[in-house]
Amino acid sequence: MKSKFLQKIVILFSLATGIFSLTNSSATAQTISNKAADLQISTNSTLENTTTSSPEPTVIAQETAPTISPGTATRGGPSYIGVGGNIGLGGDTALSEGAFSVISKIGLTRNFSLRPSAVIGDNTVFLIPVTVDFPVESVTDTGTQRISVAPYLGAGVAIATGDDTDVGFLLTGGVDVPISTQFTANAAINVGFIDDTEVGLSLGVGYNF
Repeated sequence: MKSKFLQKIVILFSLATGIFSLTNSSATAQTISNKAADLQISTNSTLENTTTSSPEPTVIAQETAPTISPGTATRGGPSYIGVGGNIGLGGDTALSEGAFSVISKIGLTRNFSLRPSAVIGDNTVFLIPVTVDFPVESVTDTGTQRISVAPYLGAGVAIATGDDTDVGFLLTGGVDVPISTQFTANAAINVGFIDDTEVGLSLGVGYNF
């Protein structure tokens, strides 16, 4: 009788031990599975953050050289062609005498222009300077009338014709004064180093184009 009772106890103990082992194994497997899932989520999150925080490639801006466009308007105003007079201040050519003159301005870029002109006389002089044009500045404003000027400075060549053709260095400086949308007044000092130093004051009016 006792022997059967002991056998039942042993069987029950064995069953309980087996059930406990299975339960513990299942819990351990679940824990491992949960840890693996957490690790996967953490890895994905890290990858996403790394991708999101990746800096964008830096684009280096390249400056383009100014395009030469003959006839363009400069900072000092539009291009023009016109007529005027020359007042000689010293020398032997037409540049240093009272004479008729043809003046012009041909814009090349926003800042530079070519200003070929001719002083017509016994020894006609052709002036071909390249100038730096400065922005238009207002010199007076009365409320009803405003006078603006656009100064410029430049250098080039002076070609004197006559018995002999002489070429010399030229310095020039002056101002353009906008009169209207169609006309521009001009005043300039031209100094030519030909045989002697030739100095002339040019006054004229140009038609804008």
